[in-house]
Amino acid sequence: MTFVTRFAPSPTGLLHRGHAFSALTAFAAAREVGGRFLLRIEDIDATRCRPDYDAAIGEDLAWLGLAWETPVRRQSRHLAEYHAAIETLRERGLVYRCFKTRKEIDIGRAPHEPAAPYVGAPLAADEEAERLARGEPFAWRLSLAAARAALDGFEGLTFVEEGAGPDGETGLIQARPETAGDIVLARKDVGVAYHLAVVHDDALQGVTHVIRGRDLFEAAHIQRLLQALLDLPTPTYRHHGLLVGPDGKRYAKRDKAQTLRELRTAGVSAGELRAELGFP
Repeated sequence: MTFVTRFAPSPTGLLHRGHAFSALTAFAAAREVGGRFLLRIEDIDATRCRPDYDAAIGEDLAWLGLAWETPVRRQSRHLAEYHAAIETLRERGLVYRCFKTRKEIDIGRAPHEPAAPYVGAPLAADEEAERLARGEPFAWRLSLAAARAALDGFEGLTFVEEGAGPDGETGLIQARPETAGDIVLARKDVGVAYHLAVVHDDALQGVTHVIRGRDLFEAAHIQRLLQALLDLPTPTYRHHGLLVGPDGKRYAKRDKAQTLRELRTAGVSAGELRAELGFP
């Protein structure tokens, strides 16, 4: 079987060192075994994604010396496919309309407390009909209770981790989708959510190895459940460590991490950055 991996950024900002490390890690893994490297643009969040960031991704990766197959899949052009998957789950009674806002869900939670996984249930048919008639917004949520009842082997779901999770998890991992709660699969402002689009596209594109940062290790648990419910193949996962800056914090867009564009402007060459990140 051909080794296929991908780098799948969201065009919500410019790439930084952490992105470069992740992209180079996936690219090097594919090249080492003569496999395929894909670039996928995960631009389903129309409220935050911008065309100029999309273009900058290609410029930055080309500067780094990466090459990828074309055409590049852009998720915003395939929303109908994701909605068809949600419809499949709806027909099986595995999703429900949730009218609660994030503020309502967080009522009673202290500001310093992490958000607990939300678990809900469908409204009574008459109440749901009334709220729909009023035009109230809602999200489609995956029902863990319905999934557990419908899926033979729910408790035995596993995935293979070739890297390591935050606590050193590696090898054959017992999937724990309950840690995510009833996740949102689609909502008004985005249309479709990350988890569903990712598992759909990884299967469609024949991705055999998901190579990404350790901060996404927990996502593999709920994604494994979605793969089972949609009868999709499960790739091998390889989560890698995260780069941190001089302050000990990981590089992040929200913290205004120095971008690859800024590094180029400062005179840093691609070869120098690759060497700094541990790549020839």
